[in-house]
Amino acid sequence: MLHLRSLLFNIFFYLWTLILMIIVLPALAWPNDRPILGIGLVWGRGNLWALRVICGLKVEWRGMEKIPDGPLLVAAKHQSAWETFAFFIPFRRPAYVYKRQLAYVPLFGWLIWKAKQIPVDRGRKGEALASITVGAKRAAAIGRQVMIFPEGTRRAVDAPPDYKFGVTHLYRSLGLPCQPVALNSGMFWSRKSMTRRPGTVLVEFLDPIPPGLPPAEFSARLEAGIEEATNRLIAESRARGEGE
Repeated sequence: MLHLRSLLFNIFFYLWTLILMIIVLPALAWPNDRPILGIGLVWGRGNLWALRVICGLKVEWRGMEKIPDGPLLVAAKHQSAWETFAFFIPFRRPAYVYKRQLAYVPLFGWLIWKAKQIPVDRGRKGEALASITVGAKRAAAIGRQVMIFPEGTRRAVDAPPDYKFGVTHLYRSLGLPCQPVALNSGMFWSRKSMTRRPGTVLVEFLDPIPPGLPPAEFSARLEAGIEEATNRLIAESRARGEGE
């Protein structure tokens, strides 16, 4: 039954994504990115609804009241594809730092370009930081939330942390508060599996880190906070017998 439910959700996920991309195509001619960001919210809500109804997978948001208003740097743990759509719920105007290669995906690439997301070419490290800084400053200037996964890619549950310098560079360059986010989505939606397990994804918004800290202090505080909270959320779900 678990695999059947997972299959049904996966079919829904890809069909839902394709349908919304086709519906929003006329927005490529729109003068701003609001229609596409609005569809992003619909995409996120629809996927969370399907996960709950088909797979029995819910979400519990903790600490949303801590999220500051206005432009913001969001640094989140990244364990699965779940957070790429679910974060449209707490963050309505996100600007994700994403792999430039995704821009070449038909339909999807056009839409993320129009939505003014922030591409990074990982193969050209000398230019990558300068590129994401320009995009992030543009996004922050119009009140967007700059979204970055500090480890650069999805990490397995219990994998040792591997935080990159990019998040510290953006923190120093933008002069914005940083919102750390811990989660345990990988227990239910593994990065290398098509199985979607029932339970409750726990997402915790930690105390924002104010701007202006020395880079080393910021980096240590961010990693320690996210990792401690993530390990606590994983332990809580395991104690309930959920996930994995």
